Amino acid sequence: MDDSLVSDTLNTDLSQRFQALQAHVNQQIIGQPKLTERLLIALLSEGHLLVEGPPGLAKTKAIKVISSLLEGTYNRIQFTPDLLPSDITGTDIYRPETGEFEFQAGPVFYNLVLADEINRAPAKVQAALLEAMGEGQVSVGQDSYAMEDFFMVMATQNPLEQEGTYPLPEAQLDRFMMHVAIDYPDAESELKILNLVENEARLVTPDAFETITQEELFAAREDILTLHMADSIKTYIVELVMATRQPEVYSADLAKFIAVGVSPRATIALSRGARAHAWLHGQSFVTPDNVQAVVKDVFRHRLLLNFEAEAQGLSADHMVDQILSLVPVA
Repeated sequence: MDDSLVSDTLNTDLSQRFQALQAHVNQQIIGQPKLTERLLIALLSEGHLLVEGPPGLAKTKAIKVISSLLEGTYNRIQFTPDLLPSDITGTDIYRPETGEFEFQAGPVFYNLVLADEINRAPAKVQAALLEAMGEGQVSVGQDSYAMEDFFMVMATQNPLEQEGTYPLPEAQLDRFMMHVAIDYPDAESELKILNLVENEARLVTPDAFETITQEELFAAREDILTLHMADSIKTYIVELVMATRQPEVYSADLAKFIAVGVSPRATIALSRGARAHAWLHGQSFVTPDNVQAVVKDVFRHRLLLNFEAEAQGLSADHMVDQILSLVPVA
């Protein structure tokens, strides 16, 4: 595509602000550039993020660092087996002085919410986040309470421990825009982490960064929505989605392993994610590379495989690789 033929709607200054934010966060969250980028993509796309990885990989620290650089409130919910839904949403409290019930808002009513180790709580507690994430409101009794426009949930889970955990229901998984799988950093990053922790112990603070206001965040979201996406890119996104639902059209081997394809939310998330990825890289239009960069994170938790695939050690990522090789690029 000839860039000169595309109207340049990119707000360069705003894009550079978020690029600087990403670089600043990467100085404190070392060895996890994918995590920080996906956090910003979800933030810019009005989405929610599920992060899976071994303990000690700065999952919690990542959202805490980002929250400190954004205008807004932050809260952390530690999910445990004895947690109740009202511990998340809040509940009506009787006030004897007035003789009336008053709603006491729960920790979900913050701009950035960290649902730490979400799979340690039962399904009914996990589901307490469903309405807030999907509908932007919380219902308690006969009343509904709207969430703020700036609202994002980042949930974490540890794949190493299965005892005493509760797998997330598909309905809730589908409400996460992306599922990011992270792993241990390399040796070079590990050394940088060691130096960073020692500097923190010596109270050596990182360079100051001017807080990004909610006005800037909303302006960035609007700018991303105006980013040019050609019809061929939209068709490519739809074909990737349809390959998960009708795999027999593309390959008999693919159809042999896929049990359930991805939902329409995946189509929307892939489009929004590709736009945000292009915008963060200073592009004025979306390319197939942007779609391919985020497709695994969008499909990973939505693509359900059958028993035969699991028996052969195949994952959703393996299936996405096959789909990318079978669906022609726009």
